[in-house]
Amino acid sequence: MTGATGGRAARRPRTLRRQEARAGLALISPTLVITLVVVVVPLAWSIMLAFQSARLINIRYTGIFGHYTLDNFAYVVSEPGFWASLITTLVYTVAGTFLSIGLGLVAALALRGPFRGRSLVRASMLLPYVAPVVAVTYVWEVMLSPQYGIANALGARLLGWREPIAFLTDGDATFLGVHVPLALLTVIAFEAWRYFPFAFLFILARLQALPRDLEEAALVDGATPSQRFRSVVLPQLGRVIALLAVLRFVFTFNKFDDVYLLTGGGAGTEVVSVRVYDLLTARDDIGAAAAQALVLAVVLVVFLAIYLRFFAREET
Repeated sequence: MTGATGGRAARRPRTLRRQEARAGLALISPTLVITLVVVVVPLAWSIMLAFQSARLINIRYTGIFGHYTLDNFAYVVSEPGFWASLITTLVYTVAGTFLSIGLGLVAALALRGPFRGRSLVRASMLLPYVAPVVAVTYVWEVMLSPQYGIANALGARLLGWREPIAFLTDGDATFLGVHVPLALLTVIAFEAWRYFPFAFLFILARLQALPRDLEEAALVDGATPSQRFRSVVLPQLGRVIALLAVLRFVFTFNKFDDVYLLTGGGAGTEVVSVRVYDLLTARDDIGAAAAQALVLAVVLVVFLAIYLRFFAREET
């Protein structure tokens, strides 16, 4: 009897907290499994390949217990064009992020107030973002073609261009007193046009939630539209713009398809992601491609660490 009583005491009923913990674990377990299979395992495999001499011809012989070395990183960093591509990536990322957020802010302010057909106009703003990237890059290539593009036709007719401009090939332009490849400026313009709807949605949602009392009070005090924007509206958009800057920086820094479809990485538009693709396909050097991608990830981690250290704490 004593033994039976002790056994029943050992099997105590589960408390409500334990039941909730088990139910929560059961609910999140599919997400954990998917994250492990889709994110963690490929990331660990890429890191492992970055430290091994892995090429397409011997990829099946690489494993966890292979020969680890830093030769891939030394090769990638010392290869001609690496630092130039990194600078190009930073210029492309910073300029594309700034312009896309700026265009999104202007569009959100312009479509903030009520007018007839506002819903239709707002929906049309999303077309560059939701359209297939292959389709829009092809349209831009045709539009900017020096032979039959509408951009050169309008330039010759309205602006008096004497010769057609090859926007996506070799050529330099002056931007803020600095000579920049014209193709890079074109790719940056495409980036800003394609992804400003992303910023437009975020900023418009925040604008719709702003209290009208402050703006009405500033209007009664005689503030001009620019003063109301600088002193009332813009301070309340600071957190949204900071979040957009981080998201767009990360997305643009890793961007591959837009640049590759427009220029193939040529004419001064070779970003780091295109170099990773070239190492993987043209040279069959899987280890060097993984090392190049890991360097790209390290730069992003440094940027995010700076953001979390100096900006996220203030927002909190």
